[in-house]
Amino acid sequence: MTDVAPEPDLRAGLEAILMVVDEPVAEVTLAQVLERPTQEVARVLRELSAEYTGAGRGFDLREVAGGWRFYTRPECAPLVERFVRDGQQARLTQAALETLAVVAYRQPVSRARVAAIRGVNSDSVMRTLVTRGLVEEAGTEPESQAVLYRTTPYFLERMGLRDLDELPELAPFLPDDMESLEEQKQ
Repeated sequence: MTDVAPEPDLRAGLEAILMVVDEPVAEVTLAQVLERPTQEVARVLRELSAEYTGAGRGFDLREVAGGWRFYTRPECAPLVERFVRDGQQARLTQAALETLAVVAYRQPVSRARVAAIRGVNSDSVMRTLVTRGLVEEAGTEPESQAVLYRTTPYFLERMGLRDLDELPELAPFLPDDMESLEEQKQ
């Protein structure tokens, strides 16, 4: 005989389903899925909605467009917006990650040096990194007057580092025969 987990109660079942929907779900649909009378589902949905509102939760359960769905409370919307926006900014392209690595390990470094190391023009990527606050100007090169760049405290924060000494060593990630690779490039 196998152990069968008991069915969750109606409230828990409704919450679980509504947590994953991306559009309002009709009471009749919820009733069918949960195998409960539509009137009972409607009553519990209204109770849950009132409970969330009364408790001042960060979300509401609302009846809209012929169905029910969770929504962010209006007063919490700016926080959610900031979270979503910061999450998008955290995603960097491969080119941006490569450029950021060159700056982190070679700083202070000019755009020309970054381009020489990467083998491609990095001007637009550098502008993106500056705009996102990961890289900043660090003076000029005395001979060429080229602008030098370094990483910012925000870079350290995003990487979870106290200081640049915590960057991992590069040697273990480099090919064994770097000399022959350099010769092939020439």
